[in-house]
Amino acid sequence: MNAVAPHLIEASSPHVMNTYGRLPIALSHGQGCRAWDINGKSYIDALGGIAVNTLGHNHPKLVPALQDQIAKIIHSSNYYHVPGQETLAAKLVELSGMTNVFFCSTGLEANEAALKLARKFGHDQGIDRPEIVVYEHAFHGRSIATLSATGNAKVQKGFGPLVEGFIRVPLNDVQALKNATQDNPNVVAVFLEAIQGEGGVKFAHMDYLREVRQICDENNWLLMIDEVQCGMGRTGKWFAHQWAGIKPDVMPLAKGLGSGVPIGAVVTGPKAANIFQPGNHGSTFGGNPLAMRAGIETIRIMEEDGLLANATAVGAHLMAALQRELGALPGVKEIRGQGLMIGVELSKPCSVIMQRAVDVGLLISVTADSVIRIVPSLILTTAEADEIVALLVPLVREVLEQD
Repeated sequence: MNAVAPHLIEASSPHVMNTYGRLPIALSHGQGCRAWDINGKSYIDALGGIAVNTLGHNHPKLVPALQDQIAKIIHSSNYYHVPGQETLAAKLVELSGMTNVFFCSTGLEANEAALKLARKFGHDQGIDRPEIVVYEHAFHGRSIATLSATGNAKVQKGFGPLVEGFIRVPLNDVQALKNATQDNPNVVAVFLEAIQGEGGVKFAHMDYLREVRQICDENNWLLMIDEVQCGMGRTGKWFAHQWAGIKPDVMPLAKGLGSGVPIGAVVTGPKAANIFQPGNHGSTFGGNPLAMRAGIETIRIMEEDGLLANATAVGAHLMAALQRELGALPGVKEIRGQGLMIGVELSKPCSVIMQRAVDVGLLISVTADSVIRIVPSLILTTAEADEIVALLVPLVREVLEQD
């Protein structure tokens, strides 16, 4: 290849709305857990499109299936039956032990639908002003309703007045939940992430999830567990709450379900399955034939290739390596994770590490200001995990040593 001057990526475009603090690279193509930018520079991808690219880039089984579907039909309409919806819904019901599915296109839409389900559930019982328990440091999306459910004042700033009807409590504190809801007849649901991704890769304790399930049952509330980021095999089980041996009544999904094709879903159990009736909710793009094929094929390939077991094994290898190399460093507060969802929390803000990682050929993100988030594709190998550690460790040391 002839040497050419690198393309310069502008910090902002005069035509694209300035909504993202982007790094100055543009990815051109990828293969497996590696991606290349438009200048030909290679990166090990430890971000996976933010837990989206379940099967990595250019998967040899997924790409032909999507090409086949594109050549047949991409979009029709929900005026008509879409056979792939029934196929994918049946599979999600099988994997979750739940009963019914609504399809949309994003995690925000899935969470918005969950909030509507909870409110309709309350109204159907004669509750005029239903209230939903949500959590500190939670993130459920950026629509006005999901932003209101989100527990981050920074992303809420400038968008008031927020939607009412939310009661906020700290995670993993059963007594706080009981105190906040005591003698309140308007409570209809508890809505939480099994793992708070944007909140810093913080885990709901398994005992806590079991206790919340019991409290919801005792009070006839819906238990709604947001699995948008932590679901679809990322932790080594199909859904992170399954480690607690419980089932929610409502489970929003998105991100990894389509391996990069936009897709969202709300999976429901018997208590929530029949709340929506025709006219109550909908989505133009939800359940389109291309997205359904992506979801069907993603799950099929995950099963064929044993990717849940791979997430468990490679995730444990990666965690052990990070603990060995970083665990004893002053300034590393905690290394936590399960499967291939890992957070390295530092004692200081570390957003600068994203650019430095790009410079050395590593794609990661920083969330909650001081947590390095590692959510690679579930096809990651131990050799690639070692490469991530080898590139990341010097960067962490460098950040911690700076004043």
